[in-house]
Amino acid sequence: MPMTYRAVFHVDMDEAKPLNIALANVGNLIRAIPEKHYDLILLFNGPAVTLLDNDACAPFRDEIWRLQQQRVAFKVCRNALNKFNIDPDNIIDGCEIVPAGVVALIELQQDGYAYIKP
Repeated sequence: MPMTYRAVFHVDMDEAKPLNIALANVGNLIRAIPEKHYDLILLFNGPAVTLLDNDACAPFRDEIWRLQQQRVAFKVCRNALNKFNIDPDNIIDGCEIVPAGVVALIELQQDGYAYIKP
């Protein structure tokens, strides 16, 4: 049975450059895996959650939707949404809200996900 590539890409800054790097990293990884056995997550916490607001997300929306269509999960920290006064209904579709991003990161790493910080 082929290896399943499991990784969590951690995005925590409200800057376009790290998000673009993360999105490119995920796309490059998917293209590099010949048999497409993967379980990939982009986890947003801290100020990065502001980038997923429907308006702020415009420059990234097409690539995010493309990755979502390729089974990449997008997880967003509820604590950060609260801190930055962002209504979960105002973030781009297809994101899963997790109670605490740092807890999710720890749990994913304990479950064998590689941690990648673009």
